[in-house]
Amino acid sequence: MATQPQDFLEKDFSHLGEKKVIIFSTTWNQEINTELVNGAIEIFGKYPNLQIEQLVVPGSVELGYAIKQHALKHTADAYIAFGCVIRGGTPHFDYVCQAANDSIARLNLELESPVVFGVLTLENEAQAWERLGGSHGHKGKEAAQTALAMMEFKQNL
Repeated sequence: MATQPQDFLEKDFSHLGEKKVIIFSTTWNQEINTELVNGAIEIFGKYPNLQIEQLVVPGSVELGYAIKQHALKHTADAYIAFGCVIRGGTPHFDYVCQAANDSIARLNLELESPVVFGVLTLENEAQAWERLGGSHGHKGKEAAQTALAMMEFKQNL
């Protein structure tokens, strides 16, 4: 099982100053996405200088397009892409996961601001809840902390 260092969620980023983070989430598997967003908001709530905006798109394939369009018209210090894709009985799962992964990874290299991959790709719904406060931690909180770490990285260059 892959895990973050034990103190990963405890690092303090209050020295970052004023920053803007855009959280994108999808309407598919909305209960799970809501919990991902809530975890991120909990972490960001520790930092009153952060401005958080939430935007919603239909599905994980649309995340890359939406982030790119936002970046063309607005500025942000980091983006988080939350989605949840659960395997069904067809190869559609593989196509959706690959498209989401490829577009977000490409944006992470192209944009001036980091794009954090927070798309859960799962065999079943139970695996989602294991990653939302269960044995695999809370991926929403981890994504927020990753965004903070990457903003710090960029600021320190």
